[in-house]
Amino acid sequence: MKIQNFILALYSISILICSCWSSKEISEEINTTKEILIVEKEIDIEEIKYENQTFNNKIKSVVCNKNKLDLSLPILNLFSNDVLTIHFDDLDGDRKDYYYNIIHCNSNWEKSDLIESEYLDGFFINSISDYEFSFNTVQKYTHYMFEFPNQNVKPKVSGNYIFQIFEENKNIVLTKRFMVLDNKVVIDSKIRRATLADFRATRHEIDFSINYNNIKIADPYSEITVHIKQNNSEENIITDLHPLFVKNQKLIYDYESENTFLGNNEFRHFDFSSLRYQSDRISEIKFDSINNVYLFDDHKRTFNLYSIEPDINGNFLIRTQEGWNPNTEADYANVHFTLEIEEISNQEIYLIGSFSDWKFNKEFKLLYNKETQKYETMILLKQGYYNYQYALLNSSAKENINFIEGNHYQTRNDYYIYVYYKPVGARYDQLVGYSKNSSKELF
Repeated sequence: MKIQNFILALYSISILICSCWSSKEISEEINTTKEILIVEKEIDIEEIKYENQTFNNKIKSVVCNKNKLDLSLPILNLFSNDVLTIHFDDLDGDRKDYYYNIIHCNSNWEKSDLIESEYLDGFFINSISDYEFSFNTVQKYTHYMFEFPNQNVKPKVSGNYIFQIFEENKNIVLTKRFMVLDNKVVIDSKIRRATLADFRATRHEIDFSINYNNIKIADPYSEITVHIKQNNSEENIITDLHPLFVKNQKLIYDYESENTFLGNNEFRHFDFSSLRYQSDRISEIKFDSINNVYLFDDHKRTFNLYSIEPDINGNFLIRTQEGWNPNTEADYANVHFTLEIEEISNQEIYLIGSFSDWKFNKEFKLLYNKETQKYETMILLKQGYYNYQYALLNSSAKENINFIEGNHYQTRNDYYIYVYYKPVGARYDQLVGYSKNSSKELF
């Protein structure tokens, strides 16, 4: 009997030891897996480009504007009362815990050398607690919104910044650029027809000077960086200009070709603020489990004479005529685009505008339908007024807008000049100047 009890006790101890060893192995394996996942997630975050991007196809209608002005740019004046408002929709229609952090970038939108405590005053990670469910819409969604600066976090320095918005599991769903301006220079700009005869019918020339009485510049060729954007698009940005002349604390940029942009054409537009009636660019509205909006066929405008078209230079406005609050009462619809043009070999056609972040994403690519002999695509958009153009992209990733849209010096474009200052020994680029001008006077 004692021998049997001894054997039974020995057997129980061996089972317990094996169990503990197995648990330890499993625990170590889980911990190792967690560490690998965390490392992979950190690598993914570091590899993300600091530009306007959406990483989750359920996130739509991302808007960032200043002081609740619909068409304003996301630029804050440092230590002012300016407030940015960021909006986005989640088509899952449920409630999620979203958070955001803020990254400081240099003039080329690469991460700067500053640590968070050097450019932010407050908490480095903040939750997004302001949300509303859509009301009386076919497509259910949850609308999220937050403001910056707020009582939890404020910027300390000027420059380029980016919001990273992520879920509780640290999956980044979108990134959005904004800027903080510490105005220290005066920019005097003038938009004119190109000086050179070969460009006069098709290009705009941006001449400008920078008065820097309020800052000390030892070497303007290395300490000052200037960016010029047409309609605030990054696709054809000019970044490599240096002053031609320096006199009396003034930098003069008076080039003849390096500072020119193709005029292109006025933007196409459509308005589906109402789903009950068809506006001038809409041929049909149907409902089949979701709203479908069909636009009239578009045509090539390359050789058309210039004509004035009202536009908002590639922007879009979220609005609805069937409700009071477009944030939660504007519905979504599949918008159908068709371009009646012969098939183009070795090149792709995309829709571009602010609604596509001016980028050539697959979501906005048109495919050629051999039966209808038209390029076609369908995009899910929130009700509102939209501007757009068609652009070619060749195998070398070079864009061409005027092949389809045409090119005219009379076209009314907005031009934005950003001035960055990085004195010798500094660790980041200050945004010290900003100017907006228009070519509308050329017509």
